[in-house]
Amino acid sequence: MTAADTLRFAFRALTGFRVRTALMLLAMSIGVAAVVLLTSLGEAARTYVTGEFAALGTNLLIVIPGRSETTGGAPPVTGATARDLTIEDAVALGRSPQVALIAPLTVGETALSAGTRSRNAVVMGTTHEMETVRHLTVERGRFLPPGDPSRASAVAVLGATLADELFGARDPLGAQVRLGDRRFRVVGVLARQGQSLGTNMDEAVFIPVASAQALFNTPSLFRILVQAADRDAVAPAERDLLRILRERHEGEEDVTVITQGSVLGAFDRILRALTYAVAGIAAISLFVAGILVMNVMLVAVSQRTAEIGLLRALGASSGRVRALFLTEAALLSLLGAVLGVAIGVGGGLAVSAMVPALDLTPPAWAVAAAVGIALTTGTLFALLPARRAAALDPVEALAPR
Repeated sequence: MTAADTLRFAFRALTGFRVRTALMLLAMSIGVAAVVLLTSLGEAARTYVTGEFAALGTNLLIVIPGRSETTGGAPPVTGATARDLTIEDAVALGRSPQVALIAPLTVGETALSAGTRSRNAVVMGTTHEMETVRHLTVERGRFLPPGDPSRASAVAVLGATLADELFGARDPLGAQVRLGDRRFRVVGVLARQGQSLGTNMDEAVFIPVASAQALFNTPSLFRILVQAADRDAVAPAERDLLRILRERHEGEEDVTVITQGSVLGAFDRILRALTYAVAGIAAISLFVAGILVMNVMLVAVSQRTAEIGLLRALGASSGRVRALFLTEAALLSLLGAVLGVAIGVGGGLAVSAMVPALDLTPPAWAVAAAVGIALTTGTLFALLPARRAAALDPVEALAPR
């Protein structure tokens, strides 16, 4: 019996018992589809999160008031802020040779109105450098003008959604808007930016940082965004930032500097580990499918006793009978794996269509691993039925019952 004969025999055995074959295919395909789909979700989440951080800017460092350390008490577990960050701190940081750009940031929320239309808006007080640091795109007009960050000026740049809601088809450039109790002149409108780390940039209004501090009556900054001169300058820039602020804050290191690379690396490792864990949990279903294959094939051996006896009587060795059953199990596992991959990919495409931000394209390693595990479990769990079939005595198998 050639290899082609073995395959034909296995295929006819599968098509001869369609309900049994359909059940085993269903179990195997569900397991493979679960691995493919859940792995795709994990990879999509990892790609989305890292993409969000990458969109913050290039070679970015973020200076946060307060030292990141545990306090030994109840939450929150970060150290208390000894001193606020100020515009003067930001200007001092810009003197480091490792720093290319500095963008101080103050954030608040207040009522924004133009004519008879009004709504609440997120207000971001910053400087001209924010456009480059955060890779913002101005669709009309210009961004905040360059100049001394400590000087307030009544100019504003609107997000795309705010411009549409307040002005409709009218051109907002040069128009007056009211933020709280102050008036500002619109000098620019951003192109649509979408969500960025939980903030909808299309619904934000940008004003000079000194104007935002006056509007919210606060001298402190929420963050200082720093762009290093290049990738190699990130680590030296971090040391310079800490040194400069320590000198300005009377020898206390009361700030935290977060580098973009460290955040990206941490999230990448965490989400990749979660992806592997989810894939491992889903792979358990393939072992359950393998047990089903074993049980069904044990029943099949008892149903096909006469067929096995005839094969042995015609000269088939016990090894050949064992190979026939293992080939049948491998073929069944392969067909189930292919069906499962198709279901997993199709499910991923459906989710991607509903949530465009997530690209649920399955990674090649997940598809290969799912198919490999399906073939392995299906074949391994078929060993016991195959050995039982090969051990049948041809005379007893052909005896009438």
